[in-house]
Amino acid sequence: MSSSGSLSRPFIDLGTSLFKRAAEQQGGLLTGKDPTEFNPKDPIRLWIIQIGIIILTTQILSLGLARMRQPKVIAEVLGGIVLGPTLMGRVPGFTHHIFPDESRPYLALTANIGLVLFLFLVGLEIDTKVIKRNAKKSLIISAGGILLPFGLGAAVAVPLYNTFIDPNVAGFGHFLLFVGVAFSITAFPVLCRILTELKLLDDLIGIIVLSAGVGNDIVGWILLALTVALVNASSGLTALYVLLCSVAWTLFILIPMKRAMMWLARWTGSISSGPTPLFMTATVLLVFTSALFTDIIGVHAIFGGFLAYFTLSGLSTNLGLLDNGITWGYTILILVVAYIGKFVGGSVAAVFAGFNKREAATIGTLLSCKGLVELIVLNVGLSAGILDTRVFSMFVLEALVLTFASTPVTLWLYPPHLRVRASATGANFAGIEGGPPGDHSKRTAAAGVTVGFDKKTRFLVILDKMEHMSSAMVITQLLRPTLMLNPEVPTEVNEDPENPLRRSLSRSLTPSEKIDVEALRLIELTDRTSDLMRSSSAVEDLILRDPLLNIYNTFGQLHDMNVVDRLAVAQYELYHERVGDFARESGA
Repeated sequence: MSSSGSLSRPFIDLGTSLFKRAAEQQGGLLTGKDPTEFNPKDPIRLWIIQIGIIILTTQILSLGLARMRQPKVIAEVLGGIVLGPTLMGRVPGFTHHIFPDESRPYLALTANIGLVLFLFLVGLEIDTKVIKRNAKKSLIISAGGILLPFGLGAAVAVPLYNTFIDPNVAGFGHFLLFVGVAFSITAFPVLCRILTELKLLDDLIGIIVLSAGVGNDIVGWILLALTVALVNASSGLTALYVLLCSVAWTLFILIPMKRAMMWLARWTGSISSGPTPLFMTATVLLVFTSALFTDIIGVHAIFGGFLAYFTLSGLSTNLGLLDNGITWGYTILILVVAYIGKFVGGSVAAVFAGFNKREAATIGTLLSCKGLVELIVLNVGLSAGILDTRVFSMFVLEALVLTFASTPVTLWLYPPHLRVRASATGANFAGIEGGPPGDHSKRTAAAGVTVGFDKKTRFLVILDKMEHMSSAMVITQLLRPTLMLNPEVPTEVNEDPENPLRRSLSRSLTPSEKIDVEALRLIELTDRTSDLMRSSSAVEDLILRDPLLNIYNTFGQLHDMNVVDRLAVAQYELYHERVGDFARESGA
């Protein structure tokens, strides 16, 4: 009897708590209860209100900033600043009702869960092959964009620490590391969005910046992990243990766990048919297990593997604390030195890599964009007590201004008429180390060729979707002349293919008179990092794997046509521009 009672007790308690909650919540707004009142036992109501306000604010701001060609991260951080103590926090009762201090942990938990998943996707979608194809140039530029800014950041850290930081709260060594990392990193996801907006993904400059950005991003995360490990360690020996555990866990994930996941993917059929629910469940569990382990050993959980995160950065930012000349002087110093470090470091390295001064200046400017990684560094520093709210606000303002300035300064330094497409077929790294030599004689030799009676023999065919393939083939076949018939021969002779007179008076097309078809495959470019990376992949690899081009090539071979494969990855609203560019270049 006692055993059955002990088994039923948890269910009784659960039912009691549910009925108790129902009794407490009866009536709600209709009974005059404040819907924004925070209840720690049931925080979801206020959480929904907070998320709704955050999303609405950032979306409204992004509509206006999009017209200024700014990445969405600007709107997300500005949204937090608007909702934080800088602006809306000055409205009486707003912060107390909407963002009370006791509700922040729940919002922070949501942000960190989203951040773990977001960073898992970033790592999943980064293609390290981009670095390998441009190893020498990208590594030189990436090193220049890290070393000089880190050194300048360390120099600026000295007066900042002596002026604003309490030595009893934060050690100078930890503060120097945070400032150095904040100065030296480049926000790779933000860089991808800027390159997309400026249509530089298939430009020589864009390809090299993307390659250097991947390396910079990887080094930035490693530096941040080392910094967090050192801050969380109580002694140098503990920090060493943390680093060794991190290396061991990394090797475990990369070798045995990778093989186990590959076996699971084959066993579940995820490789051939896409990820199955079982494989996705195992992947999500692995992500959060890795996040748990890295958090346990003293490295932040984000290294195990969103909108709310950037907004939290803004909620913690109080620009009202920048209220005197000394503070603004140091803020301007941070801005200038951070930009100079990235600009000079990246530009000088680009000159050594073989770029001219204008191109080098553009590379340095693009590398100066901040955003995701710096905001993470700053939030980790704030939560660890290394940065106070005033210094945190100064650095957030620096990240915003530099990211905002990247687009207009790049347009000024590198206008569209000075740009050099990597190849007429897309970003295939022609002219860049590791890419093809850029000989397009096959594509241009027959441009504009016409037969004696003024019929065009070069055409551009657009391949967009599989359902359009049959129509494209029919139209192409109608454009294809099979025999050159003599117009003076009677109609009944021309129409009878078995007539010996027709065969004697007609002839087959010579190779120069066959039609040439430029098959342009259009792939839509989305905001996902994997699509952005794919747009800068070697075009030959994409062409070989593309089913539409393979089908059309087979059709061309069967009908004795010269088919030249072309491929472009672009935003849907820019399809017409890419088609026009290819038509002008090919003469089709």
